[in-house]
Amino acid sequence: MNSWQYYLVIAVVALVIWLLLVSLIVLGWRNRGRRQADTVGEFPATPAELGIPIRGPHTGLYVGSTLAPSWQNRVAVGDKGDRATAELTEYPGGLLMARRGASEIWIPRESIVAVRTENGLAGKVMSRDGVLVIRWALPTGVTIDSGLRGDDKTTYPEWVEAYAELNERAFAAAEEQDLPNAENESGTDTKKED
Repeated sequence: MNSWQYYLVIAVVALVIWLLLVSLIVLGWRNRGRRQADTVGEFPATPAELGIPIRGPHTGLYVGSTLAPSWQNRVAVGDKGDRATAELTEYPGGLLMARRGASEIWIPRESIVAVRTENGLAGKVMSRDGVLVIRWALPTGVTIDSGLRGDDKTTYPEWVEAYAELNERAFAAAEEQDLPNAENESGTDTKKED
């Protein structure tokens, strides 16, 4: 076997291995989507009439959605896990994440739990407060985090401040949930005496 045949065999073997790895990744992603389908359910449909925008549109990269509270357990149902350039706009009825090349994500106002900034989401790590994250509840009751890495990060405080009351409630609820767990783990009684 001369040298060009040797290199051809190596190139074909490398191509076959690469195709096998890509196939396994795609298969794994599809299986994850099937496992999550019942839990996640259908995303809310965008209403026909949105009204006048309250805030935005602010552009950026939709980095994905994760099952809360995990920042890495990415939603793989439909195309909701696909990264895409997006515009986030607030309307009287909720938030619209219009994604280029992918389906829209409509977040009804009553479903919003908190709006905050994070260092990362869906396996994408950025600088401090690099992602605007919206925690919201799906119709199935499952809570997810959807993130946008904004082109202009100076708009983040405006979004966080607009939902300050919800954020405080969410923080208080998380503290209440953690407090009894911490007391039970330390062996103290959580009941108060009169």
